[in-house]
This record gives sequence, C-alpha cells and structure tokens, in this order.
Amino acid sequence: MANNTSQHILNTAANLLGFCLFVITAFHVTNTSQTSIIDEFTSLIALLLSFSCFFSFLSIRSKKESKEKKYETIADILFLASLVGIVVIIFLLVFKFIK
Repeated sequence: MANNTSQHILNTAANLLGFCLFVITAFHVTNTSQTSIIDEFTSLIALLLSFSCFFSFLSIRSKKESKEKKYETIADILFLASLVGIVVIIFLLVFKFIK
C-alpha cells in the first residue's frame, strides 16, 4: 500500500497543475502570450506537474513495494523541479526580468 506522501504529491500537484492551466489560458485569452514568455515557462511547469501526478498515481496503485518507491521518488523529483520552476518565475517577475 502506498504511503501518504504519494497522495499528498498527487493532490498538490493536481491543484498546481490547475492553476498553471488557468494562467496559460488567461495569457491566451488576453492575447498577451505573444509578448511574454511566462506562458512558455508555465507550460513547462505544467508538463512537469502532469508527469508528477502520473507517477504519483502509479505509486499509489502499484502492488509491488519496489515499484511503489521508484514511482514515488520520480513523482517527488518532478514535483520538486516544478516548485523550483515556480520560484524561478516568481523571482524573474519580482526583479522584472520578465515583462
């Protein structure tokens, strides 16, 4: 049985993925996606979060403990990478490297 970490990763990554998709949609609706690269960065983060959700789900559903740990580790790394990406975007916005 998968431990609680995979369930937390899945829940949080899915919520952040929804927020990323909202940001991407907002940029496209307001036609500012051509003048900014934030939506490209956000798309990359959304992709990392999608794979994190996928591997977290596999970890929860896995019957073998070795695969469960492997999938959970992959989900954890992808989730951490996406959080770092979010922090980088915030850093770039705060210091006005991205307009």
